[in-house]
Amino acid sequence: MAAIEPGRICYKTKGRDAGKKLVVTAVEGSFATVIGSNGKNEKCNIRHLFPTKSKVEIKNKSVEEIVKSIKSVGEALG
Repeated sequence: MAAIEPGRICYKTKGRDAGKKLVVTAVEGSFATVIGSNGKNEKCNIRHLFPTKSKVEIKNKSVEEIVKSIKSVGEALG
């Protein structure tokens, strides 16, 4: 099992988004494409991500649905 995989909820550890929750949508080498609570797709180095145990289903979901799932899981995480 890979720690950084599509659907995994992660915390960003570096940069202006440090401490925010993100969902990984794709992994390409040492980079991951993530969606944050702002709904924007960003490319991020996987060294800057801290994975959680939580995972959400992202297949066939719109960006708005993914953002809602980040917020609902985020409330459970604290």
